[in-house]
Amino acid sequence: MLIRDEEVAVKAAQAGAAVVAAMYGASLTRFPKSAGDFATAADIEAENAILDVVRTARPDDAVMGEESGRTGPGDAERTWLVDPLCGTLNYAARSMLVAVNVALRTGSDIMVAASADPFSEEVFWTDGDHAYLRHDGVDERLAPSPDSRLVDVNLDPPFPNGPGFRAVRLLADTGFVEQFRPRVVSTTLAVAWVAAGRRAAYVTDGHLQDSVHFASGIALCQAAGCVVTGLHGQPPHTGVGGLVVAADGETHAALLELIANQIPFDR
Repeated sequence: MLIRDEEVAVKAAQAGAAVVAAMYGASLTRFPKSAGDFATAADIEAENAILDVVRTARPDDAVMGEESGRTGPGDAERTWLVDPLCGTLNYAARSMLVAVNVALRTGSDIMVAASADPFSEEVFWTDGDHAYLRHDGVDERLAPSPDSRLVDVNLDPPFPNGPGFRAVRLLADTGFVEQFRPRVVSTTLAVAWVAAGRRAAYVTDGHLQDSVHFASGIALCQAAGCVVTGLHGQPPHTGVGGLVVAADGETHAALLELIANQIPFDR
C-alpha cells in the first residue's frame, strides 16, 4: 500500500532525529558556512538519512536540503524542504534544544510537515488539515493555549526590518513584561510548541518563504488553529515579512501592538 505523504514526513523526520540523538555529545567535525555559522557531521548524516527516506518513497519529487541544496527533477511541482538539525549551535554546545524539520511544498502550499524532537522522541506533524503529536506510536491532536504566557523571541540574524524593528527590544518593553514571559530557545522547535500549547506565541524577523527552518512549524501552527501572520498582521510571507504565531487572537493582537510601537506601518 502506498505510504501517505504525511507518513513519509514523519518517517523522514524520525530517521534524521535518530541520527542526531545517536551522535549527540561526540566530537564532531565542523564545516564552515556563512560568518559565525557552521554545519556538523551530525547535520550531514541526519540529512542523508532523511533524503534516503524521501527518495525511496517519492523518487520523482525534488528536495531542498539545508546542507545539500536542491536535488531531483528541476521541473518537479513537489519539493521536500529539509532542515536536518535546527539548532546546530545549541547541539554543538551539547544543548538538547534542537529540531529536525521536514515539509512538503506542492506549488506554493505546504501540504504536510513534521518536526521531531530527537531527545524526547516526540514528533509534531500535520496532514494539512489537523496537527498532531506522536509519541510512542500514539497520536494526539495538538491544542494551542495562551495559558503559559511564555513567548519565544528569536534573536538570531538576519534582521531585514532593522533598525526599525528588533525582536530583542520586545524583551525590554514594559508592555511585554506586564503581559508575557520571554523565552529564547534558538530553534524552531519553539514554533511547534505554540501549536502544542507549550508556548503562547513566537516572534521572529526575517523573510521566511520556503525556509527549511520555518516551513514545518508554520504549517503545524496553521493546522492547529493558531493565528499566523507577518509582523504587521499581514498574511505570512508578504509585506515586511517576519512571523508572529500566537495561540489565540488576544495574544496575537497584544503582540502586534507591541511590535507596532517599533516598526512604522508605512514601510
